[in-house]
Amino acid sequence: MKRLFAIWLLTLGISAQVQAITLNEARTQGRVGETLSGYIAPLRQDADTLALVNDINAARSESYQKLADSNNLPVDEVAKMAGQKLVTRAQPGEYVKGLNGKWFKK
Repeated sequence: MKRLFAIWLLTLGISAQVQAITLNEARTQGRVGETLSGYIAPLRQDADTLALVNDINAARSESYQKLADSNNLPVDEVAKMAGQKLVTRAQPGEYVKGLNGKWFKK
């Protein structure tokens, strides 16, 4: 499972680079943040940010489904495991949504 998750993270990084703005750029600019649900959420409502959020979350959803299917797990469980790791791995200065539903900067 850990190996599959690492491959997924690499794939996610590659797919984000095709956007007008990359996921890493959006994170460092405070446009998006990680959530414990396993999906990113917009902190800004501009077209580039919203398009990025939709594309990244669609790719994540597909990846979570594949991982869930191959490991006989519920997809929401896979998404939550990924969310926990992504929130934990967020870099200083990036936004994450806490258990209380509020955004904070790491």
